[in-house]
Amino acid sequence: QVQLVESGGGLVQYGGSLRLSCAASESIIRFKVMAWYRQAPGKQRELVADVTGDGSTNYADSVKGRFTISRDYDKDMVYLQMNSLKPEDTAVYYCNAEEVRLATIEYWGQGTQVTVSS
Repeated sequence: QVQLVESGGGLVQYGGSLRLSCAASESIIRFKVMAWYRQAPGKQRELVADVTGDGSTNYADSVKGRFTISRDYDKDMVYLQMNSLKPEDTAVYYCNAEEVRLATIEYWGQGTQVTVSS
């Protein structure tokens, strides 16, 4: 069973930066897409950013120009660099990995809390 473990969350002031890390228990080469989602209190989980095996990236409009997603195949890690943080970025951030076999299988981490104070 694949495990994804997030780290790097915490409390930061408006305009600050954080880098989230996601460690996979197996080689991330197997994953077609890796992504970061977030869920704020009372809201649905939403896609923040994703990156495919060929390096293509996709970002939510609300984070474009501020967040950067990256994959490290040597370390089996995925990162989310978050700059110019705003209070509306406050949420639990989840790492996600998508594997395609006969069907699509998704794996989730347990989440890490990010809180941005104004």
